[in-house]
Amino acid sequence: MPSRRDRITHVERVPAREGRHAEWPRWSPPTLLERLAAAGVHAPWEHQAAAAEHAHAGRSVIIATGTASGKSLAYLLPSVAAIYADESHEGTTLYLSPTKALAADQLRSLRSLHLTRVRAVAYDGDTPRDDRAWARRHANYVLTNPDMLHRSILPGHARWSSFLRRLRYVVVDEAHGYRGVFGSHVAHILRRLRRICARYHASPTFVLASATTSDPARTASRLTGLDVVAVDDDASPRGPATFALWEPPLTELRGERGAPVRRTATAEAADLLADLVVEGVQTLAFVRSRRGAESVALGAKRALHEVDPALTTRVAAYRAGYLPEERRALEADLRSRALVGLASTNALELGVDVSGLDAVLVCGWPGTRASLWQQAGRAGRSGQAALSVLVARDDPLDTFLVHHPEAIFGTPVEATVLDPDNPYVLEPHLCAAASELPLTEDDLALFGPSTTSLLPDLVRRGLLRRRPAGWYWTRRDRAADLADIRGAGDAPVQVVEAATGRLLGTVDEASSHTTVHEGAVYLHQGDSFIVQTFDLDDSVALVEPADPDYSTTARDVTDITIAERLRSTSWGEATLCYGTVDVTRQVVAYQMRRTQTGEMLGEKPLDLPPRTLRTRAVWWTLTESQTERLGDLDLAGSAHAAEHASIGLLPLFATCDRWDIGGVSTALHPDTGLLTVFVYDGHEGGAGFAERGYADAPSWLRATRDAIASCECESGCPSCIQSPKCGNGNDPLDKQGALTLLAELLAEAP
Repeated sequence: MPSRRDRITHVERVPAREGRHAEWPRWSPPTLLERLAAAGVHAPWEHQAAAAEHAHAGRSVIIATGTASGKSLAYLLPSVAAIYADESHEGTTLYLSPTKALAADQLRSLRSLHLTRVRAVAYDGDTPRDDRAWARRHANYVLTNPDMLHRSILPGHARWSSFLRRLRYVVVDEAHGYRGVFGSHVAHILRRLRRICARYHASPTFVLASATTSDPARTASRLTGLDVVAVDDDASPRGPATFALWEPPLTELRGERGAPVRRTATAEAADLLADLVVEGVQTLAFVRSRRGAESVALGAKRALHEVDPALTTRVAAYRAGYLPEERRALEADLRSRALVGLASTNALELGVDVSGLDAVLVCGWPGTRASLWQQAGRAGRSGQAALSVLVARDDPLDTFLVHHPEAIFGTPVEATVLDPDNPYVLEPHLCAAASELPLTEDDLALFGPSTTSLLPDLVRRGLLRRRPAGWYWTRRDRAADLADIRGAGDAPVQVVEAATGRLLGTVDEASSHTTVHEGAVYLHQGDSFIVQTFDLDDSVALVEPADPDYSTTARDVTDITIAERLRSTSWGEATLCYGTVDVTRQVVAYQMRRTQTGEMLGEKPLDLPPRTLRTRAVWWTLTESQTERLGDLDLAGSAHAAEHASIGLLPLFATCDRWDIGGVSTALHPDTGLLTVFVYDGHEGGAGFAERGYADAPSWLRATRDAIASCECESGCPSCIQSPKCGNGNDPLDKQGALTLLAELLAEAP
């Protein structure tokens, strides 16, 4: 096993940066400046002042700068100025965040300034009825989330007329989080808001705050439907930082098809956390799952017990699911340095102000470069030197990144991806908009070019009625209920403990066939259960506690047919396409594998119905003459391996998780008559991920080839071509063949 130093694949040194101050805008309210000075803020950074000036001038703006760069001041200045400008015409502000916790944290910060004219209130699912009525009548700064805007404020806009008539600013915080299907829903909620505001003769300015992303102005424009100015030159100070990329070593164990097994990222992170705690380096370890966070904390405690048992009390885990008072106590212990090591899910990434840490461990690529910097930014926030370590998981993307540091430390490679034209997203929002105010011809451009083609179908289905004045909602039930903005649309499957009737959680309908089928191992807050009954009609899975030494993986059969080719481009003889496809998947069995080694223990058949998804895909083909030139190649295994690796790498270019996308490969597809590899969005109507893959295909597929080539295994492993969600049990796969196929595909790529 290589030495610990050999596990470091790259060290990046980020120099310290001096802060650049600006003058306070001339229109800044004196009372606010006094309160800020009392809190230790004597002048804004240049980016704060620039964004505030844009907003005050009525230009919608996105401020996209690093963690702890003070983005909130950029929207606080114009918002408070609108309230203090003229008592008889005070402007109002609507603040939107993706989580209640973040809104609550913002409310605390706002109230700590003791601005008597600012009547701020949180308006969410936990707000009592009396407080809601007070908010509608008296508040001038309302903090809420897209869900409440969609289900409560917009349908009840008449009751909010006084607030909406004076609405000057809409703040969209954590804007990089509005991506995929959720982001597409939020885009239409914001368009509905703009339409209702126009009804009350208001035209609010949008101020968006985002972590650093590629092309923030374009993303913000797609989200809001407005022209948006970007401020992305971060002028805040930063201490020197060291960033290491860490690859766990291969072990003697052998997993699926004899592939070598790499030591887990959680085991490596636990050892690193223990080492740093021994040295007195206050460290936060970000882990992707709740169970992983508990595992890292437990592993660190075991290692520390051998060195000094007293140190074990200075390490803990932090995750959603803990009681609020438990989380507050952990945050307080971290601030006081009673805790030196903390393993956390990204529950600490949003909405909790933890600063002054010495080091951050990121256990597995967190999904986007924005999230990586957001997590790493927790260290050194008081200006001192900081250490960050990315510990790679056994995954193609993680493997690629630790061997290609330029993809992390170069220019941002991912953009926030959303697709407001998705008809499955747009249709329910057209109904919701019509129920709020009848839709008119003038509204059609607001909701995009797909609107004209969708309205006749909504009329035919009896959801809308066409009248000379426009389109009207026809039903008694709430139109807002048609859009499940955070889910896939169908009722989620409830996971219930059979013996007690306790609801453990829910699983979205789309993934239920693979996660809660009969016999599946289901994990909840560190406890294991086995699914006894999966009732499709009642959308319920009954489970009972168990402690199996194996995990389960569903095996499925997938067919894909091309419904419509929307775009295509030639790379010599090869062709790259993007379009609409129908994906039919049927889960036919599940496999049981030993947790530690991946050893196959058996397979059991399942009888579940097929499910068909109409979505968007990117695909590429090689001609018959190209495949003949490649000689005696296992075409099916080569295409399958290339498909797996390309799915693993697409999240580097589109802000998605590999679980958001799927793939199909075949040596001879009936619709093309050629060797074809598809990668598709795993959401009805598409989410924009395949479209991003098509746009960035040369870079994406070259990165795929490089990821396979740089993996040190001989014939394929989870770090390159094996997939944890392969319906065919990762068979057949041909690593060298995949490299040959991709070389042929890319030979004449731009």
